[in-house]
Amino acid sequence: SMGSFYNHEAKRDRVLLLNKKELKKLLTKGEEKGFTIIPLALFISERGFAKLKIGLAQGKKTFDKRETLKERDVKVEMDRAMKR
Repeated sequence: SMGSFYNHEAKRDRVLLLNKKELKKLLTKGEEKGFTIIPLALFISERGFAKLKIGLAQGKKTFDKRETLKERDVKVEMDRAMKR
C-alpha cells in the first residue's frame, strides 16, 4: 500500500530495473573474487526520481599496483624538484 508524506518508509529497498538475465549476470560477477559493483553516476530528476548508473569493476593485479606506485613516486619526486 502507498504511504502518505508522513508515514512512508524512506529507507526501504527499491526495485532495480534490470532484466532477469542482466541481474543474474551482475550478481554472479559481483560475488566472484576480484569484482566489485560500483556506482558510476547518480542522476536526480526535478520530480525527485533518482537514477543510478552502476558498473562492474575488476581489481588491479599486483604488478599493476606496483607500476602505479612507481609512477606516483616519480611524479612526487618531479613535483618536489620543480618547487626547488
